[in-house]
Amino acid sequence: MSRAFVKEDDSGGIEPLPDRPISEHPNIVTPEGLAAIERIVAKLQERHAAAFKAEDRAAQSGVARDLRYWSARRASAQVLKAPDAPSEAAFGTTVTIMRDDGRKQIWRIVGEDEADPAKGTLSFVSPVARALIGKRVGDVVRAGNSDAEIVDIS
Repeated sequence: MSRAFVKEDDSGGIEPLPDRPISEHPNIVTPEGLAAIERIVAKLQERHAAAFKAEDRAAQSGVARDLRYWSARRASAQVLKAPDAPSEAAFGTTVTIMRDDGRKQIWRIVGEDEADPAKGTLSFVSPVARALIGKRVGDVVRAGNSDAEIVDIS
């Protein structure tokens, strides 16, 4: 068979991974969120260089995908600081709610990539954050399957 009809593949048989989906929402981040993204990009650049040095094509592919995602997130980041003396829940504020069953919860409203509900941060596009934004102390909001009163905003 003639080599003219054989597709050359210099990737070592490893196909590039598809890009990670990027949210359609604006990429609003806190100053801390931007710093975290920058740390992730720097770490991924180091891992990418190490994968090239080791000629590890599988690692190169995986790290390259993550690096494309985080580089895009860094490029589109819009830093928004929390208000200095918030009178209502907004991006970057910390909101304390008291649920009907007596549970007290504290949430900070942050960017999508910063959100980690287990650590008390909610994405500004999450249903609970959307219910909180624009509300004041004393307001009652629907938080999940129950109502909750906002008891503090900082």
